[in-house]
Order: sequence, then structure tokens, then C-alpha cells
Amino acid sequence: MEILLTLLQLFGTFFVIGLFTIGGGYAMLSLIQGQVVVDHAWMSESAFTDIVAISQMTPGPIGINCATYVGYDVIAGMSGSHLLGIVGSLVTTLALVIPSFIIMLLIVRAYTKFNHNPFFEGVMSWLRPAVVGLIGAAAVVLLFRFTWDGWSVKAAVVRENIADWKSWLLLGGAFVASYWGKVGPIAVIILAGIAGFLLY
Repeated sequence: MEILLTLLQLFGTFFVIGLFTIGGGYAMLSLIQGQVVVDHAWMSESAFTDIVAISQMTPGPIGINCATYVGYDVIAGMSGSHLLGIVGSLVTTLALVIPSFIIMLLIVRAYTKFNHNPFFEGVMSWLRPAVVGLIGAAAVVLLFRFTWDGWSVKAAVVRENIADWKSWLLLGGAFVASYWGKVGPIAVIILAGIAGFLLY
């Protein structure tokens, strides 16, 4: 019964995130973190950061990947069953995708109809800065833990989310390999995985 209730909560949570997020996967991260780590306490900050890192490395949109891993981690952790963890993955992934799918169908119809409308173009230009802000918020949320103390806000650095010198070395090597060495992303991920295994 508890697992079923959690599945329903996961579906509702990710459905709302999918419904109200503008700007794609990176913009979703702060909302997902707020719900999964802070509001429902389904996982720790460090576990969520690991999920974000894995979501970036695997093919597909980061928001959907993150939802899939969160669903699996929460349900498999509660039940101890990999099969139920897969059900959790399906629930969170579908919950996140369904609103976007419906909204995109409606937007495509509206876009073809109002493409050259000045009001429509103005609204789209207002949304771009909001998307940049949401992506920046995702980075800030991963680095700081905010708590409300009456009328003030206290920020504490999440030390386990700050990279050490080995991680910076891997980042620099990956950047050099992809930007100047023109190494493909799959090769960079494999090489970084081997280097990370050797360093850690």
C-alpha cells in the first residue's frame, strides 16, 4: 500500500513538473530537486547529484533521464525489488512526458496559426530570459542548501557536491579532448570513465 501511494505521489509530482517547466531538462532540475530532496525527502542531496551526473552521461534529455532514475531509485529503495523499481521508472517517465506531449500538440497548432502575430512573438521573447534563469537556478540548487529562518534566508554550501581536484582534472581533459582534439562525446565519456576509475 505504501509503495502504491508513493507511485501515485511520484506520478503527480512529475506530472506537475512536466506541466509547468519551460526550457527543457536543465530547467527541470531545480524543480525535481526541490520535490524529490526537499519536499518529499525521497533521497539525499548527494544521491540526487549522482543521478544528475548519470543523466548527463546517458543518451536522451537530461530531465527525462533524471525522472527515470529517480523513479527507479525511490521505488527500488522502498521495496528492494528491481522489477518494482522499473515500474517506478515507467511511472515517473510517463508522468513527465505526457504533459509535454499534449502541450506540444497544442503549441504546434497555435504556432502555425499565430506564427507572425506580434503579441505571440513578444511572449516568446519574454520566455527566453526565464529559461536562462531556471538553468542557473539548477546549478545554484546543487551547490547550496537554502533554509528559511523567519524573514531571512540562510545558505549553506553542500560540500559533497563540490568537485575535488581530480574531478576538475577530468573536466579539463574532457574539454580539451572534445574542443581542440575533436574527440566524439561517446569516446570522451568512455575515456573519462576509465580515467575516473584509475583516479578514484
